[in-house]
Amino acid sequence: MPSSTDPHALRGTLLLEDGLRFDGVGIGAPGRRVGEVVFTTGMVGYPESLTDPSFRGQILTFTYPLLGNYGVPAPGARDRDGLPVLESEEMQVRGVLVRGTTRPNHWSSRRSLEQWLADEGVPGIRGVDTRRLTEHLRAHGVVRGVIDVRPGEVPARTDELRRSIARAPAYGEEHFMDEVAPKKPTVVGRRRGPVVAVLDCGVKASILRALLDRNVTVLRLPFDHEVPARWDGRRVAGLLVGNGPGDPAELGPSIEELGRPSNRALPTLGICLGHQLLALSRGGSTFKLKYGHRGQNKTVCFPDGRALIVSENHGYAVDPASLAKTGLEAWASNPDDGTLEGFRDAAGRVLALQGHPEGHPGPQEAGFVFDQFVRKVRARA
Repeated sequence: MPSSTDPHALRGTLLLEDGLRFDGVGIGAPGRRVGEVVFTTGMVGYPESLTDPSFRGQILTFTYPLLGNYGVPAPGARDRDGLPVLESEEMQVRGVLVRGTTRPNHWSSRRSLEQWLADEGVPGIRGVDTRRLTEHLRAHGVVRGVIDVRPGEVPARTDELRRSIARAPAYGEEHFMDEVAPKKPTVVGRRRGPVVAVLDCGVKASILRALLDRNVTVLRLPFDHEVPARWDGRRVAGLLVGNGPGDPAELGPSIEELGRPSNRALPTLGICLGHQLLALSRGGSTFKLKYGHRGQNKTVCFPDGRALIVSENHGYAVDPASLAKTGLEAWASNPDDGTLEGFRDAAGRVLALQGHPEGHPGPQEAGFVFDQFVRKVRARA
């Protein structure tokens, strides 16, 4: 708990919608935020997780008990293509819950995790019993909660925190695209190779980098933008739909665009949210998982006997039974809970994976998915 002798010490409180409460030491910025409380099992990659747009609207619990050991890169750091070295321009989460933090010791670190949270205006709590919280979420499912960080010794009142939750919209009712999607089309980085349109619903920078590393021109489009047949005098030869936050069924404009006959003729790759949107555009359906898949150690099994470890971050899944009359066939599954992890079409144009083949953070065993997609793009260009 904050020391009574330190006037700048912060107190942190988390209250779940179902009444479970945790108190600890406040870190980062003072403030109160309501969001869906989720957990990730990753042991590394906290800078990438915190900047992943898929976590927009959520309060993120790290199950790994000690964070901050390699610090945070310099503010605004970018790669050679002008993309942020992390996954987006800013921290995306509404709050952070950790068991413990430590001082950074890494050549590239420019600030601590606590300072980064403060700079970005994000409240966090250190000293949370993350094991108990994670077990609760696994048993009862993800719920909304409120994180409250304030100076002083007086804790937030439970009834006051309950009212904050009651006033806030449900996670599935929030409109995140205004916060994570680009406002206009742009070409990213190098202009070489065939043009791939990216329907951007909050795509990670590492997915764009994976395309650029395979020597294609990346045209980044807003989530509700029409995919053009040509761009800058060149034919658009492929379409990618990446990750992003929220309920996929609420993204009507994206679903409608993906269902257009001209787009269905394009080689198409769906990743994470894109996997779900492609299924919906063909007549499939999605459902909300009890507590989601978030971590870097998720197993994906393929019909040929291969099993890969991938990074995942999603709270919704595609109902495999709903693909029966869509022309899509199951391609990969999760051995832990049987959920659908990938599908493709008989014509060889559509390939979709629920996990993240770019593997940032996490393993890159599924990088061949990008290779298959780009080969199809080159054949069409």
